[in-house]
Amino acid sequence: MRTGPIRIFRSPRARTALAAATAIITALSVQGCGDTKNTIIRVTPPPPSATALLLSFYRVPSASMEPSLQIGATVYTEPVGSSTLRVGEIVVFHPPVDAGQQICGPTPHQVHEGGEACAHPEAQSSDVKFIKRIVAGPGDVISIVEGHVIQNGTRQADSYTRPCRAQAPECNFPVPIRIFPDHWFLLGDNRGESDDSRFWGPVPTSWIVGVAKWCSAIGTTCRS
Repeated sequence: MRTGPIRIFRSPRARTALAAATAIITALSVQGCGDTKNTIIRVTPPPPSATALLLSFYRVPSASMEPSLQIGATVYTEPVGSSTLRVGEIVVFHPPVDAGQQICGPTPHQVHEGGEACAHPEAQSSDVKFIKRIVAGPGDVISIVEGHVIQNGTRQADSYTRPCRAQAPECNFPVPIRIFPDHWFLLGDNRGESDDSRFWGPVPTSWIVGVAKWCSAIGTTCRS
């Protein structure tokens, strides 16, 4: 069964108070493969060099970013204004409002696997937050073959991904699309088990709320 998009839940804003030995946050409605529960999460702060930054932290409750981010991994993010967005970054963002139903916009429809991926999202964002990896940016022309991104005619290096099963239809969108200005195309690293921009389109910069900088309970750099 394909897991749904990773939903992540934000703690109170982490400022210099992250220097405390331990922070405890509550994640509500954590979704893995359909189960919903309340979870108390004990989070170790990032390295001391990071405590002066304005950080937020999240917990990953499902498998769509494996192997890079395991279920239960803690992700620390900086605001978008603190970083320059680029291909390869792991980001936290608001998806389109009907992403859960895999609706592509602006004229609502569902994409056909084996054709082209969704090129434009719905106009309204959701209140929830997801975490995915940027694989294409404004002006890029991309297609997806066996889960691999072909960006401007060149297959991306993607050893960090979990491969798709052979000939999986959700991993094949061979018809090229061009990414709109100020939009970013986002995929889960677990390419066969992620609902992402393939189905509901790239998202505008204004919907991206954080760039991942540390991706474990001990503050190690995010894997890429």
